[in-house]
Amino acid sequence: MNWSDMFFQEWENIFRTIVVGLLAYVSVILFIRISGKRTLAKLNAFDLVVTVALGSTLSSVLLQKSISLAQGVTALGLLIALQYLVTFLSVRSTRFAKLVRSQPSLLARHGTFYGDAMVRQRLTEDEVLSAVRAQGLQGLEHVEAVILESDGSLSIIPRQD
Repeated sequence: MNWSDMFFQEWENIFRTIVVGLLAYVSVILFIRISGKRTLAKLNAFDLVVTVALGSTLSSVLLQKSISLAQGVTALGLLIALQYLVTFLSVRSTRFAKLVRSQPSLLARHGTFYGDAMVRQRLTEDEVLSAVRAQGLQGLEHVEAVILESDGSLSIIPRQD
């Protein structure tokens, strides 16, 4: 193994990375502008998977000589088009939306944990209580409800006295 190859191989590789990187970046920006803000929104697990896939595809285009810019742009466009199609269908069909998105889960209400829901969602009481404290509340007795949202965040609804 040539140790210098670890740090530098050829100027041609550097030049390709710069040119392809700039063009792929511009392509991603254009696709996102065309498809709307939803494409990279942190809304649910499905959206997260698409966001990670976009990053992985962009990385592959930048670093692998075997993938042409045209192939990479096609892959990015396909991912964004599929994301658009899924969200288009989700908005128009509740049945389809339930298929691709998780529903919010009620974890606690009126100071009582819902053990079955917490086990299904793989959350501990300590994790929920930590989120309650992060909202400035002293304990579960000050909470009307705790909901695990579709995007994985915890919504804490304070009790109204």
